[in-house]
Amino acid sequence: MSKILIIEDEAAIRRVLTKILTEESKEYQVEEAEDGLAGMEKIKDNDYDLVLCDIKMPKMDGVEVLEATKKIKPEIPMVMISGHGDLDTAVNTMRLGAFDYISKPPDLNRLLNTVRNALDRKNLVVENTRLKNKVSKQYEMIGESEAIIKIKDIIEKVAPTEARVLITGPNGTGKELVAHWLHEKSDRAKGPMIEVNCAAIPSELIESELFGHVKGAFTSANKDRAGKFEAANGGTIFLDEIGDMSLSAQAKVLRALQESRVSRVGSDKDIKVDVRVLAATNKDLKKEIAEGKFREDLYHRLAVILIPVPALNDRRDDIPLLVTHFSNKVATEQGTAVKNFTDKAISKLQEYDWTGNIRELRNVVERLIILGGSEVSEEDVKLFASK
Repeated sequence: MSKILIIEDEAAIRRVLTKILTEESKEYQVEEAEDGLAGMEKIKDNDYDLVLCDIKMPKMDGVEVLEATKKIKPEIPMVMISGHGDLDTAVNTMRLGAFDYISKPPDLNRLLNTVRNALDRKNLVVENTRLKNKVSKQYEMIGESEAIIKIKDIIEKVAPTEARVLITGPNGTGKELVAHWLHEKSDRAKGPMIEVNCAAIPSELIESELFGHVKGAFTSANKDRAGKFEAANGGTIFLDEIGDMSLSAQAKVLRALQESRVSRVGSDKDIKVDVRVLAATNKDLKKEIAEGKFREDLYHRLAVILIPVPALNDRRDDIPLLVTHFSNKVATEQGTAVKNFTDKAISKLQEYDWTGNIRELRNVVERLIILGGSEVSEEDVKLFASK
C-alpha cells in the first residue's frame, strides 16, 4: 500500500486528485491537507511514500513545504502542483529537490505516470538503503581490543580522504573488512567497490582482468572488454594479495596511479579513470622488494597509509565478542535458535593457537553449533574444536 498526501488549498482540485488516484489503484491510500501548515504537521507525524504539493497556498507556500520536508524526511519524493503563472517557480523547485511538477488542471496520463515514477523512485531508495545496511552489517568489524580500536580510529581519519592505503596481515585476519569500511565511510561510498584477488588470477590474465582488452588482443579475446579499473570508475578498487601480482602488471598499475589513465591490452588508446586504490597483502613487501619481486616505486605509491591487521592470537580478548557474533550469524543463516557458549567454553577457545585466524574461528563456531549440545560446553570444545 502506497501512502500519498495531497497538499492543496483548493478543495475541488483535492477531490479530483484523490478520485483519480483512488480509482487508478486500490494500492493507493490518499490523505489530504488544506494548506502548507496542515500538510507539514501530517508529514511530521506520518510516513508518506509521495507528497503532491501545490505551490501557491496561504500560511505556508509549496516551496517552503518542500524545503522543510527535505530537511526532516529527504527520502519522500515531492511532486509540485503549479498554476500557469507558477511554471518558472515549479521548474526552480526541482533544483531544490522536487521530483517533478504537474500543471493545473492536471492531465490524467501525465499525473499517473509521474506518480508511478515517483513511487518507483521511493521504492528504489528504500531498497538501496536496505542493501546498504545489509552490506554494512556483512562487513562489520567486531572487537574492542586495543589493536582493533586503533584500526577503527585510523579508518575514521583516513576514509574521507583520497589517500591510498596498504593493509597488511596474515591470511584470515579480516583485511577485506578494513577495505570495505574504508570505502563505505568515504565520499566514494555511492560508487562501486570492485575487488580483485590478485593471487587467484593467472599471471597471463591479470593485465586483461585489471585493464581490459580489445577484440583480437589474444586468442580468446572475442570482443572488447572493460577491466576492473574502468568498472571502479568513481569508486574504489581493492587489490587483494597484491604481493602476488606480476612485475609487468605492477608497472601498469603504477602508471594508472601516476596518470589516472589505463589502456586496454592490445590498444594504444588511453582511458581516464577516477579510482581510489586500496591494496592488501599477507607478504612482507619490503622483503619482496629486496628480492626483486615487487617494485619499490609502486610500494611507496600504495603505502601512503599503512594499516597492519593483527593475528587473532594477538587479540584474544576479542574472542568472546567474535563467538557471539558468529553464533548469531550462523543461527540466522540456518534458521535455528542462537546457542549459548558457556564461560568455560569461551575460555577454552581463547587458549587455542588460531593459525587460521578469524576465518578459522568462524568455522569452529559453526561446527560447535552443529555438533555441540543445546549449550556449547568446554567438553564440546575439546571434542569438536581440536586441530
